[in-house]
Amino acid sequence: MPAARPVTPGLAGIPDEVDVVVVGLGITGAGVALDAVTRGLSVLAVDAHDLAFGTSRWSSKLVHGGLRYLAQGRLAIARESAVERGILMGVTAPHLVHPLPMLTPVDDAMSRSRAALTWSGLHAGDLLRRTAHTSARTLPRPRRLNATETLSLAPALRADTLRGGLLGWDGQLEDDARLVVTVARTAASYGADVRTRAPVTSATGTGVELRDELTGATYAVRARAVVNATGVWAGDLDDRVRLRPSRGTHLVLRGSALPHTRVAVVVPLPGSASRFAMVLPQPDGTLHLGLTDVPAAGPVPDVPTPSEQEVDFLLDAVSSAFTTPPVRAHVVGAYAGLRPLLEVAGTDATADLSRRHAVLTSRTGVTTVVGGKLTTYRRMAEDTLDAVVASARLTAGPCRTASLPLLGAGTPEQLRACTAPARLVRRFGTDADLVLATAREATGLDDAELLAPPSEEVPVTLAELVFALTHEGAHDVDDLLERRTRVGLVAADRAVAEPLARRALALLSRATPTG
Repeated sequence: MPAARPVTPGLAGIPDEVDVVVVGLGITGAGVALDAVTRGLSVLAVDAHDLAFGTSRWSSKLVHGGLRYLAQGRLAIARESAVERGILMGVTAPHLVHPLPMLTPVDDAMSRSRAALTWSGLHAGDLLRRTAHTSARTLPRPRRLNATETLSLAPALRADTLRGGLLGWDGQLEDDARLVVTVARTAASYGADVRTRAPVTSATGTGVELRDELTGATYAVRARAVVNATGVWAGDLDDRVRLRPSRGTHLVLRGSALPHTRVAVVVPLPGSASRFAMVLPQPDGTLHLGLTDVPAAGPVPDVPTPSEQEVDFLLDAVSSAFTTPPVRAHVVGAYAGLRPLLEVAGTDATADLSRRHAVLTSRTGVTTVVGGKLTTYRRMAEDTLDAVVASARLTAGPCRTASLPLLGAGTPEQLRACTAPARLVRRFGTDADLVLATAREATGLDDAELLAPPSEEVPVTLAELVFALTHEGAHDVDDLLERRTRVGLVAADRAVAEPLARRALALLSRATPTG
C-alpha cells in the first residue's frame, strides 16, 4: 500500500501518471477514489474548490431507506437505498449515522384514506428494512401513536386537531459534509492522492491538465482512466450529458422555534402521495425545514440560493401542523442544493425524474457518473469502477467498500470508550482522541482552551479546526466554517466563530500537515 498522506490543497508533488484520475470531490467522487484505491489502483482525486463544495453539503442530512421511491413504484432503487442505508449504519459509518424517529401527525387535515396509505407505506418501508437485513435494533418497527404519545414527542403540534401519529424510522447523518470529508480522508489513508484547489482545464480518457489555484502552476497527468464525478457540472467535461437539475431548499431555525421537538415531523403535501415537508432536528440543536423540489434553470452557480417563493412555500407547508408555526422571523439561515438528475424524455416535473445513477462514456473516453443520491454513493462508486476496470482493462481487485469501515467507525462499545468530549466522538468516532491529541501537539495548548466553544449556541472547538487543517485539507476560513464544521449555515453563528477559525489558521501557519 502506498504511504498515507493527508488531504492536501494544491498540486505540489503530484505524480505524472496514475491508474485513475477522479474529477470532483463530493460524495460520489470521494467514494470513487476510495473504491479505486482499495482495489489496488493508484489514484489522483481532485476538486476545483474543496471537499464537499457542491451539492453533497446541501442535502437533508438523511440516509433514506427508499420509502418515496417505493410509493412511486420504483422498487429497484428503493431496495438499493435500503441496502446502502444498512451498510452505512451497520458497517461503514455507524459513528456518523444514527436512527431518527420520523413522526407523521394524524390530524383533522388528514383523511382516513391518506392516513391508511401512509401507514401502509411505513410497513412497506419496514419490509424493505428487513429485506436489506437491517436489524430492528438499528431501525425499530413502525408504530401507531395516540394523541398524548404524539404530543410527548413533538409538543409544538396543534393539540386541538390532533388524532394521533404514525412513527417510522430512518437514518440521519451527523453532517453530510463530514461524511464526504471522512470518505476522502479514508481514501487518502489507503494511498489515494487527494487534492483540492485543483481545477481541471481539459480531460480525455487518457489524462488531464490541471491548474494549481494556489500557485497558478499547470500540470499534466497521464491516466489509464479518468472519471468525471462533478455532479451538476458534469456537462463541462462531457457535452453529451443532459441534466435537468432540481433545486432543493431547506430553512434553518433555532430549536426554540418549535420547542422540545425530539423527532422529525413529516407533513404530507396536498395533492401528492410521495412528497412531504419535514422538520428535522439537528445534532447542534437547530431545526432544518425542507424540502422543495423545483426545476433549476439557467447556468449552474457554484453556490445556489433559495428563492423567496421557496421560503414562503416551506413555512406555509407546515403551518397547519403547529400551534405556533414558524414564521420568517424564526429563519436564521437557508440553503439550497442542486441534484444532478438525468434528463428523461417525456418527463416534465423534476420531482418525477429518476434518482437512479448512470455511468456514461464520452467521445474522448472520459467515464461520467451522474444521477443517484447521497445514500447510494457507495454503490454508484462500485458500478463506476466496475465499468472503468472493464473498459480500460485494468488489473484490479474486487470492490471492498461494502465491508470497509471508514476512519473513526466503531462499535457502540468502542465509541463509549473514547475519552474525548461527546461532540468530537459524534463527528469523528474513534478518531476523536486523535483529534484532541493532534491539536495538543500542534498548538501546545491545554484541553480547556482547545475545547472551549465561542458561545453556547456555537459548539465548534479549536481542536476540530486544527485537525481540519492538519488532516482534512482545510485551507481557509470558508473551508473551516462552511464545510468542516457547518457553522456557516447561520450567518450570526459564523460571525461568532470566525475569530476562532482565524486563530487556528494562525497557530498552524508554520506547521507541517501530518498524515
